[in-house]
Amino acid sequence: MNDPSPCAKELSTAAQVLARPLVLCVDDEPNILSSLRRALRHPGWRIVTVSSGPEALDQMRREPADVVISDMRMPDMDGVRLLEQVRDHWPETIRILLTGHAEVTAAIAAINRGRIFRYINKPWDDVEIKATVHQGLELIALQRDKARLEELTLAQNLRLRELNEELEQRVLERTKELADANRKLKKNFLTSIKLLSNLLELRGGRLLGHGRRVAELARTVARAMALDDQQIQDIFVAGLLHDVGHVVLPDALLQKPVARLSQDELVHYRQHCALGEQLLMALEEMQNVAALIYAHHERYDGRGYPDALAGSDIALGARILAVVDTYDELQNGHLGGAQPSASEARVLLQQGRGTQFDPEVLEIFLQVTQVARAEASTALILGSDGLEPNMVLAADLISPEGVLLLSAGHRLTDALIRRVRVYELRAGQQFRLHIQRA
Repeated sequence: MNDPSPCAKELSTAAQVLARPLVLCVDDEPNILSSLRRALRHPGWRIVTVSSGPEALDQMRREPADVVISDMRMPDMDGVRLLEQVRDHWPETIRILLTGHAEVTAAIAAINRGRIFRYINKPWDDVEIKATVHQGLELIALQRDKARLEELTLAQNLRLRELNEELEQRVLERTKELADANRKLKKNFLTSIKLLSNLLELRGGRLLGHGRRVAELARTVARAMALDDQQIQDIFVAGLLHDVGHVVLPDALLQKPVARLSQDELVHYRQHCALGEQLLMALEEMQNVAALIYAHHERYDGRGYPDALAGSDIALGARILAVVDTYDELQNGHLGGAQPSASEARVLLQQGRGTQFDPEVLEIFLQVTQVARAEASTALILGSDGLEPNMVLAADLISPEGVLLLSAGHRLTDALIRRVRVYELRAGQQFRLHIQRA
């Protein structure tokens, strides 16, 4: 390995010298300064001597000393004034005052005014003055370590705060990503359930659109009753699938109104509640929905099926479905063959208050259907050429084959309007869409 160059050696030596503490001695008597230099001889210290206060200040401006030892009595500027200025401009410097025995009172005043570290009487003891300087240097080292640690702590706290803010931002971003993904999954889940409901209803007859209508209206009632989001979704999905047990029933049985079923046929028909629950048994996340499907034909007075539950023993979601399901089945003729109007169906439902239906649920249902009828009467009816983005459907859009294309409440987009128009061209038929008024 090459030896360091002479220039590098000189720089290293200079750095080592500058790293040694500097002690500045101030006195107007050369013999006192010589004595101080001898007394303070130390391999780790640098000793500089000057003969007046102004010279001491000049030296401090060039290189601030770690310790200043000043005589009390000096011409031009005494030790007290000098150390006061040192305190004002270099407060970290340790200040020591040399005094005579007759100057004790003035020395005490100087300690108060100049915040002097210590005063030493002349003639001094070499061991004492050296120990005093050593104590002063130790105090400086402690103060500098304290300042360094405080600065380091402050920097670390600032960095920690930055890291916390970065972490919080990352958590917020990740939370948003998860929320977006969850919303997408939820939307896809509901879309899949709606597709399954559509497939069930393609068997035709009175089932067509029934599950969709029950789900939408049951969700509206649940919202009016201020249920939480999870309950509302469970009720909506249960509404879509409440008749999923019909898949195992023969078409001939489903085509007959319930009032015209024989006793054996009625027993067979009533199994669809339990069958619907069984079909969802393997889906863990659907168990609340399955329970609502199982109980949606219970009656408030305990005369329903399959378990003859009564009152609050019936899940609230099932009580809501019982009202809405009956309302829709009255109008499609599934219950008795006749097909009463919406107004007539509402009157018939009121006859079951407190017997077949929960009175509170029925009252909320009557209120929301009254509002829905009022809103439907004010809907705009437009052809596809009159559609604009952000319009909202006021009623379901059904294909000629009975398939649900778009459900009520769907907000239109440019792309969706184009697809509707393409479908019309292919089908050779124009739609009349019910649009909510702004």
